[in-house]
Amino acid sequence: MTHIDNIENLTHEAVLDSAHLGDIEGALGTIKRDDTARRRTWGARIAMLAAVIGPGLIVMVGDNDAGAYATYTQAGQTYGSSLLWTLILLIPVLYVCQEMVARLGAVTGVGHARLIFERFGKFWGAFSVIDLFLLNALTIVTEFIGISLAMDYFGLSKALGVVVAAGLTMAAVSTGSFRRFERFAVLLCLGSLVVVPIFLAAHPAVGDMARDLVIPRLPQGKLSDIMLLIIGIVGTTVAPWQLFFQQSYVVDKRLRPRHIAYERGDMAIGVVFTQIGAISMLAFAAAAFAGRPEFGNFTDAGGVAAGLAKYVGRWAGDLFAIGLIDAALLGAAAVGLSTSYALGDVLSLRHSLHRKPTDALGFYAIYSVLIALSAVLVLIPGAPLGLITEAVQVLAGVLLPSATVFLLLLCNDRAVLGPWVNGRWQNLVTGVIVALLVVLSLVLTAAVVFPDLTGTQILGIMAGGAGLGVLAFGATRLLDKDEEENPALAATAQADRDTWRMPPLPELAPLRMSLAKKVWLSALRAYLIAACLAVVVQVVLMALHG
Repeated sequence: MTHIDNIENLTHEAVLDSAHLGDIEGALGTIKRDDTARRRTWGARIAMLAAVIGPGLIVMVGDNDAGAYATYTQAGQTYGSSLLWTLILLIPVLYVCQEMVARLGAVTGVGHARLIFERFGKFWGAFSVIDLFLLNALTIVTEFIGISLAMDYFGLSKALGVVVAAGLTMAAVSTGSFRRFERFAVLLCLGSLVVVPIFLAAHPAVGDMARDLVIPRLPQGKLSDIMLLIIGIVGTTVAPWQLFFQQSYVVDKRLRPRHIAYERGDMAIGVVFTQIGAISMLAFAAAAFAGRPEFGNFTDAGGVAAGLAKYVGRWAGDLFAIGLIDAALLGAAAVGLSTSYALGDVLSLRHSLHRKPTDALGFYAIYSVLIALSAVLVLIPGAPLGLITEAVQVLAGVLLPSATVFLLLLCNDRAVLGPWVNGRWQNLVTGVIVALLVVLSLVLTAAVVFPDLTGTQILGIMAGGAGLGVLAFGATRLLDKDEEENPALAATAQADRDTWRMPPLPELAPLRMSLAKKVWLSALRAYLIAACLAVVVQVVLMALHG
């Protein structure tokens, strides 16, 4: 394994790989490293945005992966358009979380996993990397399940399709050119729009759609099933891998604080793409299957493709299957890279798409092994693929609160972000988001351990979780004392935000943990251990009795 030595001789910043320094070589343009001029005209600003576009677009569209195709169409086929409002409510959740990791990447020059190691210790650092590796491996399996379903729809060999898809994702990442990979990924993002013609041809009821987009309501049915599907939509829209991927990808793209405003524009474009895809899939599934025997009887994405071919037109089923392949390729590439970046960060390996495979052997080997193992698992006869898909959704829901808690803490760490720390309103919004995710995680864990939960019991869990959240907030305010700020760090608030970068990791002021934060982290640790054990036991029991 090759390590980077004497990086401090290159720059007085927390840069872990010298390849993270240099010109921005984006899919749609180049920005020189020493180009600090402000863009005064709209043409110059658009050119700058074009060069920056990539991280936000890829991470947003990448989450509309094979699992999302199944989740969104399941919602439409089972409950019509009544759950469209969940997609609109998740827009601020998605944007706020990804804006914070993009800011961390541009300001610190270090990946998410390494920051957790450095600021919160080995336990949380190891936990974050291990659970990311396991969850990402299972997620990539679901991408190849999507490939196999699309191949089955077309009447082609599943094994051949999975092998070709695995080879393509490995080849696209291993070119030794950041720009070539990003062009490949942006092309896949554009390909995600193939669902739009299906939406138009299905002729969904525009009035019903408009109502369901803005007026929250629960459809008729078993409340526990509805809540679990809503949690599945949340887990599909906001996943832990996104946080690790975008921060590292921003670092690898060589974005700096002066590019943050443009990166926010990149994320906004990504949100638009994501919402177009998600709303289209839920709406055309609702319209195509309304009044049909298949309504309320969802099987998988392959069944949706067959249904679209039957009720909308063969071309619609074909386009859906093509879109499923496109989504699976992008998802597998992005999820795999999030793992390679995280391990490269933590192990101090060379970890950059700017490097050729021979120059970053460990980084590319981790990625390729992860892709290959996931593909092989899908091809094993009798492999419990349905169980794996369910496990991914459950584990993502259980682990997401811990990822967002550390994200919030890091974005309030002045030693890390200096003048870029969260403001009061950002903390308020993010705190509400974290509390919501924790409550949904509690519901999901309880539903997995106790499958026969009633709607009343689920509402009780949500009410109890909200009550505990209020009590915990009050206790935090009582226990937290105003800590004296390091004068040097406080002074950075007046520094030029466009040039401030986190100093090398060994020079960071130690993290001062208040009693309230220690209590919170101890409670989080206990919950995660208990929840993960409960989920594992339940999954094993399901496998034994399945």
